[in-house]
Amino acid sequence: MKTFSPRLEPNDRKWYVVDLKGATLGRVAVRVADILRGKNKPIFSPNYDNGDNVIVVNAAAVKLTGRKMEQKRYYRYSGYPGGLKETSIARMMNSRSDRVFTLAVKRMIPKNRLGRQVLKKLHVYAGPDHPHRAQKPEKLEL
Repeated sequence: MKTFSPRLEPNDRKWYVVDLKGATLGRVAVRVADILRGKNKPIFSPNYDNGDNVIVVNAAAVKLTGRKMEQKRYYRYSGYPGGLKETSIARMMNSRSDRVFTLAVKRMIPKNRLGRQVLKKLHVYAGPDHPHRAQKPEKLEL
Protein backbone atom coordinates (compact mmCIF):
# COMPACT_ATOMS: atom_id res chain seq x y z
CA MET A 1 0.00 0.00 0.00
CA LYS A 2 1.35 3.41 -0.97
CA THR A 3 1.38 6.41 1.32
CA PHE A 4 -1.06 9.11 0.29
CA SER A 5 0.59 12.51 -0.05
CA PRO A 6 -1.97 15.32 -0.45
CA ARG A 7 -0.79 18.13 -2.66
CA LEU A 8 -2.55 21.14 -4.10
CA GLU A 9 -1.56 22.86 -7.29
CA PRO A 10 -0.99 26.60 -6.87
CA ASN A 11 -3.91 27.27 -9.24
CA ASP A 12 -6.30 25.25 -7.04
CA ARG A 13 -5.86 27.49 -4.02
CA LYS A 14 -8.81 29.66 -3.04
CA TRP A 15 -8.61 33.32 -2.09
CA TYR A 16 -10.51 34.62 0.94
CA VAL A 17 -11.03 38.20 2.09
CA VAL A 18 -11.51 38.92 5.80
CA ASP A 19 -12.79 42.24 7.16
CA LEU A 20 -11.38 43.02 10.62
CA LYS A 21 -13.71 45.93 11.38
CA GLY A 22 -14.77 45.42 15.00
CA ALA A 23 -13.28 41.90 15.21
CA THR A 24 -11.12 40.69 18.11
CA LEU A 25 -7.45 40.31 17.16
CA GLY A 26 -6.64 36.88 18.59
CA ARG A 27 -9.88 35.17 17.60
CA VAL A 28 -9.55 36.22 13.97
CA ALA A 29 -5.82 35.44 13.87
CA VAL A 30 -6.49 31.81 14.88
CA ARG A 31 -9.03 31.35 12.07
CA VAL A 32 -6.71 32.96 9.50
CA ALA A 33 -3.71 30.87 10.63
CA ASP A 34 -5.76 27.68 10.23
CA ILE A 35 -6.82 28.63 6.69
CA LEU A 36 -3.23 29.54 5.73
CA ARG A 37 -1.99 26.14 6.92
CA GLY A 38 -4.90 24.21 5.40
CA LYS A 39 -6.26 22.88 8.69
CA ASN A 40 -9.81 23.58 7.52
CA LYS A 41 -9.49 20.96 4.76
CA PRO A 42 -9.94 17.18 5.05
CA ILE A 43 -6.59 16.62 3.29
CA PHE A 44 -4.54 18.48 5.92
CA SER A 45 -1.01 17.26 6.30
CA PRO A 46 1.41 19.01 8.67
CA ASN A 47 4.38 18.67 6.32
CA TYR A 48 2.73 20.12 3.16
CA ASP A 49 1.51 23.60 2.35
CA ASN A 50 -2.11 22.92 1.37
CA GLY A 51 -3.57 26.19 2.65
CA ASP A 52 -5.33 29.01 0.86
CA ASN A 53 -4.53 32.69 0.37
CA VAL A 54 -6.06 35.20 2.77
CA ILE A 55 -6.53 38.94 2.21
CA VAL A 56 -7.13 40.93 5.40
CA VAL A 57 -8.62 44.43 5.15
CA ASN A 58 -9.34 47.10 7.79
CA ALA A 59 -6.49 45.95 10.04
CA ALA A 60 -6.52 49.37 11.70
CA ALA A 61 -10.08 48.73 12.98
CA VAL A 62 -9.30 45.54 14.91
CA LYS A 63 -10.11 45.63 18.62
CA LEU A 64 -8.29 44.31 21.65
CA THR A 65 -9.89 43.06 24.84
CA GLY A 66 -8.99 43.99 28.39
CA ARG A 67 -6.14 46.41 29.03
CA LYS A 68 -3.92 45.18 26.20
CA MET A 69 -3.85 48.59 24.53
CA GLU A 70 -1.94 49.99 27.54
CA GLN A 71 -0.06 46.89 28.72
CA LYS A 72 0.93 44.76 25.69
CA ARG A 73 4.47 45.31 24.41
CA TYR A 74 6.40 44.11 21.38
CA TYR A 75 10.11 43.42 21.80
CA ARG A 76 12.92 43.12 19.29
CA TYR A 77 16.58 42.52 19.97
CA SER A 78 19.45 43.62 17.75
CA GLY A 79 21.90 41.11 19.21
CA TYR A 80 24.10 43.79 20.75
CA PRO A 81 24.34 44.68 24.45
CA GLY A 82 21.65 47.22 25.25
CA GLY A 83 19.93 46.49 21.94
CA LEU A 84 16.52 45.47 23.31
CA LYS A 85 13.81 47.70 21.82
CA GLU A 86 10.28 47.90 23.20
CA THR A 87 7.14 49.20 21.48
CA SER A 88 3.62 49.39 22.86
CA ILE A 89 0.74 48.01 20.83
CA ALA A 90 -0.95 51.45 20.85
CA ARG A 91 2.07 52.93 19.09
CA MET A 92 2.18 50.01 16.61
CA MET A 93 -1.53 50.46 15.83
CA ASN A 94 -0.93 54.14 15.02
CA SER A 95 2.04 53.57 12.75
CA ARG A 96 1.88 49.97 11.40
CA SER A 97 -1.54 48.47 12.16
CA ASP A 98 -1.09 45.84 9.42
CA ARG A 99 2.06 44.62 11.17
CA VAL A 100 0.13 43.95 14.40
CA PHE A 101 -2.11 41.41 12.69
CA THR A 102 0.76 39.90 10.71
CA LEU A 103 2.75 39.31 13.92
CA ALA A 104 -0.28 37.74 15.61
CA VAL A 105 -0.66 35.22 12.76
CA LYS A 106 3.09 34.69 12.36
CA ARG A 107 3.39 33.55 15.97
CA MET A 108 0.66 30.92 15.41
CA ILE A 109 2.33 29.08 12.54
CA PRO A 110 5.42 26.83 12.66
CA LYS A 111 8.81 28.50 12.98
CA ASN A 112 10.52 26.77 10.05
CA ARG A 113 10.78 26.84 6.24
CA LEU A 114 7.20 25.71 5.82
CA GLY A 115 5.96 28.44 8.15
CA ARG A 116 7.76 31.12 6.15
CA GLN A 117 6.26 29.73 2.96
CA VAL A 118 2.76 29.72 4.51
CA LEU A 119 3.09 33.33 5.71
CA LYS A 120 3.67 34.53 2.13
CA LYS A 121 0.02 33.76 1.41
CA LEU A 122 -1.16 36.36 3.94
CA HIS A 123 -1.88 39.84 2.56
CA VAL A 124 -2.76 42.47 5.19
CA TYR A 125 -3.98 46.01 4.46
CA ALA A 126 -4.79 48.74 7.00
CA GLY A 127 -7.63 50.22 4.94
CA PRO A 128 -10.65 48.75 3.14
CA ASP A 129 -9.01 48.51 -0.31
CA HIS A 130 -6.78 45.76 -1.70
CA PRO A 131 -5.21 45.13 -5.16
CA HIS A 132 -6.31 41.47 -5.44
CA ARG A 133 -9.66 41.89 -7.22
CA ALA A 134 -8.49 39.77 -10.19
CA GLN A 135 -8.22 36.68 -7.95
CA LYS A 136 -11.98 36.92 -7.16
CA PRO A 137 -11.68 36.37 -3.39
CA GLU A 138 -14.58 34.93 -1.42
CA LYS A 139 -15.77 36.87 1.63
CA LEU A 140 -15.07 34.89 4.79
CA GLU A 141 -17.57 35.48 7.61
CA LEU A 142 -16.20 35.24 11.14
